[in-house]
Amino acid sequence: MLRFALLLLSMTALAYARPIVRHIRSTHEFDRLMKKHSTQTGLPVIVDFYSDGCGPCRMIAPIFKKLAQEVGGKAVFVKVDTNALHELSSRYGVRSLPTFKFFLGGRKVNEFSGAGEQQLRQFTQDVIQKAEWENVMLPMENLVSYYGQQDASKTSKDIEKVYKKCVDQVKDDNPDKLCVGAVARNLAKSLKKKYGSGPEFETRFVPEEPSTNEQSDDKKAGEGSGSPKKSNKGNADKPNLHLATKEQLLAEIESRLDAERDAQVEEEEDDDAEFEHGWEPSEWPERVTIIGGGPAGLSAAIYAARAGLKPVVVAPPMGGQLQGKGVDVENYRPAVVSLMRQQAIAYGATFEADVVVGIDASERPMKVKTNSSLIETHSIIVATGAESNWLNVKGEYEMRGGGVSSCATCDGHIYRGKHVLVVGGGDTAMEDALVLARTSESVTVIHRRDAFRASKVLAQRVSEHPSISIKWNTVIAEILGKPLSSDANDGENVDLDAPAEKVVSGAVLKDVYTGEETKVDVGAVFVAIGHTPTTSFLEGVVEFNPEHAGYVLTQGTSTKTSMPGIFACGDVADSIYRQAITSAGSGAAAALDAERWLSEEGLGNEESDFEAELLADIMANDGRRSAEEYNVYEEAGGRVSGMKESTGATGAEL
Repeated sequence: MLRFALLLLSMTALAYARPIVRHIRSTHEFDRLMKKHSTQTGLPVIVDFYSDGCGPCRMIAPIFKKLAQEVGGKAVFVKVDTNALHELSSRYGVRSLPTFKFFLGGRKVNEFSGAGEQQLRQFTQDVIQKAEWENVMLPMENLVSYYGQQDASKTSKDIEKVYKKCVDQVKDDNPDKLCVGAVARNLAKSLKKKYGSGPEFETRFVPEEPSTNEQSDDKKAGEGSGSPKKSNKGNADKPNLHLATKEQLLAEIESRLDAERDAQVEEEEDDDAEFEHGWEPSEWPERVTIIGGGPAGLSAAIYAARAGLKPVVVAPPMGGQLQGKGVDVENYRPAVVSLMRQQAIAYGATFEADVVVGIDASERPMKVKTNSSLIETHSIIVATGAESNWLNVKGEYEMRGGGVSSCATCDGHIYRGKHVLVVGGGDTAMEDALVLARTSESVTVIHRRDAFRASKVLAQRVSEHPSISIKWNTVIAEILGKPLSSDANDGENVDLDAPAEKVVSGAVLKDVYTGEETKVDVGAVFVAIGHTPTTSFLEGVVEFNPEHAGYVLTQGTSTKTSMPGIFACGDVADSIYRQAITSAGSGAAAALDAERWLSEEGLGNEESDFEAELLADIMANDGRRSAEEYNVYEEAGGRVSGMKESTGATGAEL
């Protein structure tokens, strides 16, 4: 007990030395922080979910830090990098960046998305006021004393019943079973209305100011006054590690690691390092701009970065398809994508968290237009992928990753021995049904027409398969779910706010002619109604595959498109496989093709070339040349049409 008490005291002391804004490194750290401030300090926790390549995130970051300084110790400000901690962003349904969530007592009380300073300040003030208003406690003895004065007829059993009702209504983390917060205030309000006055409150969380000097003085005074010293008997309270159980040892190790982490946090300096990998505009064109943040785009980024091309990756804040959908693809986990991103950063890639709305390839360098920026670049790698088409029925979105999938190859084995549904009537649906029939107990194909659009051979195989049945002229009206069973919580990692997770338990089928609805029990629903490539911004820029609408047409086995300098990889150019691993491979190929094309066209590092040539001119004292006069496309011998626009003269006289 003594060791535990000392640990709590050390954690309390460290709390006053915490940085202005704390950067969360792990899910465990976040859960522990939420637990601590819901049970020990009562402080609200304000969380900024951000990405290092997000422009609005960079804009609001200094305001967030300034607000934290202004508020002082009235709230805890933390930042969560959504790319590094995908589990947390998925848990709290973060779909756009930046997103701010406000927690009190472990519960989310407010949230908003966007870089709105006024909204951030208002919500912060609201949650602080709420925390102060709820920082009350009604002890049992106060309630007993109150009833003794107001209603002597109340027995101790009656009072205990009232107190227990108050405790049971407390939704916050309340391990000590106290009557606290808003529930306590509501009880007091009801009693005041009935008796004319209410019971007395006590403050639940008392802020303790650091008092090193006072503690030193008290210590000296205690020693001077002959206060008794602790005897060695106190050591008996400390656990003997050689006698401890495995569970006690693990708990002790965890406690010490937590204390070390708090000590590290104390020494951290607040800065804007989380944005050091974000793209910043330059007077020189980029050599490679990659559009897309999935396996294809990040694979291209790794290869391009290793080649010294310093690529810029333009992608929405939540990354590519695997991370943006909130679905875990079993054969290519989002954690792999996160590691690929880290590797690309390590070799020099930068990120712009935005959506591309257009490309101007009419002149060189080409221009990539986003919602908030304009990037000049010599080459472009398109890796925006193809989005699965969905049914848009009730229950579908909520249970993606919990039995609703668009990839039987990826997730089919999870539902081995279960009844599953496949929705669709094309080749993809037929292939999915045949794949699932190998492992599932039964497969039912749901099709809204009375004949398949698939090839005759595939349709015949499905029709004749003994484990596959077909529901003609039928659609899914709703996907049913049940709460995900979980082991008893150990009390350490408590999420008091996350909605209950569900998994597929059935579906409601509807006849398209009669409207009759029937319920079926199934373990999974696989949607195979096609894909839509994300290529609308390429209209009029490159040629598309005439046989597969929306897919970019590439030349032979390469990733080259009809426009010199633009390359396509991944699902955006693959209408057949559409797998994460094949996308990653084509991303590497696109980077190699881009590197080779840049070399052939003589398009190197303009900034370095200019500096080298300028230095050579100075050394030779043979005239002066400004940045305004330098044109890499002239150096390339005129093989690329268009002229380099002026990047601005340096104005320096040497």
